[in-house]
Amino acid sequence: MCTTCGCGSHEMSHEEMHRRGIAHGHEITVEQDILSENNRVARQNRTRWGAAGCVAINMVSSPGSGKTTLLERTIGRLGEMGFRHVAVIEGDQQTENDAARIRRSGVPAVQINTHNGCHLDARMVASAFDELQVKDSLLFIENVGNLVCPAMFDLGESLRVVLLSVTEGDDKPLKYPYMFAGADVCVINKVDLLPYVDSDLARLKGNALKVNRHLRFFETSSTRGTGIDAWCGYLLSFFGGEEVR
Repeated sequence: MCTTCGCGSHEMSHEEMHRRGIAHGHEITVEQDILSENNRVARQNRTRWGAAGCVAINMVSSPGSGKTTLLERTIGRLGEMGFRHVAVIEGDQQTENDAARIRRSGVPAVQINTHNGCHLDARMVASAFDELQVKDSLLFIENVGNLVCPAMFDLGESLRVVLLSVTEGDDKPLKYPYMFAGADVCVINKVDLLPYVDSDLARLKGNALKVNRHLRFFETSSTRGTGIDAWCGYLLSFFGGEEVR
């Protein structure tokens, strides 16, 4: 069970009820900064990755938006542009499927399985980075598909990218504002499907800007290659230090 956001299923024992102050019909609410430990580790990650010359990018989205396919296309195009210093941390509840796909692209990848958990946290990615043992690299962190819980967790990233496919509708930024409010970049994916769905690019961007007026947008099709050059060019400039949050 995720003890921060309450995802997963969990039966509390009588002893745990006492520990939480819930017993005999009485409930005591104790407020505390439940994210303080995560934020402490995130600061350590940020310092550690900076010392290693790595720039971490936290990629968040709902399931099926195309994060892994975009990563595969990005890795391939960056390689064609002469940049091959890429590593990936994959987050899913189960399976090694996505990490296996990324490794076939020729870059190191570590899979994190969260089981009942609905997000990655700073300590998880710190352990995964230990396994990667990379330096001077773009470090992509593909978070668990979820537009709610990952918004709460700083992983130590330098850039947070929210990916949204046009098939999801143009009202998603208003329905899930915290994710878009905390992002630096919004990648609008699967634009090749726009003629076939009831989704409007201008309205989508307008809704996102209502939540976060500083968002930067990229329009991509991971299958067709649309917008990939502009996206990769931005990543290289960011890695080169031209844009640092």
